[in-house]
Amino acid sequence: MKKKRAVAKEVYDLSDLKDWRDVGPPIRLGVLGDPVEHSLSPQIQNAALEHCKIGMHYARFHILPNELREAMDKLRDLQFAGFNLTLPHKVTAPELVDRVDDDAKQIGAINVIKIDAGKMHGFNTDGRGFARAIREEFSVDLRDLRVMILGAGGAARAIALECAKSQCERLVLANRAFEKGEQLAQRLRDFFGGPRVLGPVPRLQAIAWEESAFRFQIANIDLVVNATPVGLNRGDASPLSSRLLAPHLMVYDTIYSSARTPLVLAAVEAGARATNGLSMLLHQGALAFEIWFERPAPLEVMRAAL
Repeated sequence: MKKKRAVAKEVYDLSDLKDWRDVGPPIRLGVLGDPVEHSLSPQIQNAALEHCKIGMHYARFHILPNELREAMDKLRDLQFAGFNLTLPHKVTAPELVDRVDDDAKQIGAINVIKIDAGKMHGFNTDGRGFARAIREEFSVDLRDLRVMILGAGGAARAIALECAKSQCERLVLANRAFEKGEQLAQRLRDFFGGPRVLGPVPRLQAIAWEESAFRFQIANIDLVVNATPVGLNRGDASPLSSRLLAPHLMVYDTIYSSARTPLVLAAVEAGARATNGLSMLLHQGALAFEIWFERPAPLEVMRAAL
């Protein structure tokens, strides 16, 4: 007996995948995360799908870390075209797919999966999406910037690799667990072999998460990037206080929300230029669309949907 078509839900979970009831148009793309309720990816992807007259829908899936393998198997069985991964799944997913592209291998994290003939291929669009967002927001390329990245997780790794490949002027990595930041710096060491910057500070450096270390670095940095989850939850304090920031800085918070994030607020208070992660979401989403459908994404349609 044929299952009745269901009404689309705001958020699905593993139990929904186990007893899948399709909607019209059928859901064949989505984003997996924990949490995932805040994701704006459905807005931009569904606008693109409708504009391009592609007969499928994109949805949110709240999947816990211990459910990821089973959820991915279910998506394959349901013949999904692909899906996105967000926190905390980007770093654990590479071992669950059939193939990982070269950039994603270097990063050790994936945020886009394409399912083709039953095989899962993993990609990472965070770095390229970030580079496009910085160009759009601040009218400057990464190669001309001295950058400090807060965090060393999946998004931070992708952004750090993009900065390194772009031959940025300087790259400073700050993480609460110093060893994790130092490991990331070591992996990028070969990109910083040449004497590009003259002066008292190294081109590539991992620093301790300490006020004195931040204060010293700010004078030798142009762009501060928050790639930690700090600011995702209400009540979070800014990862850097306004007293540590300065007017010459550009500040990019990869977290996006309708309200200003704590870091953006602190940056504005310090007189710096600052923005949240909506533009990165837009550009990495457009890149994901191009991976799934092998055609240009309708960028302005996706931007209008945000």
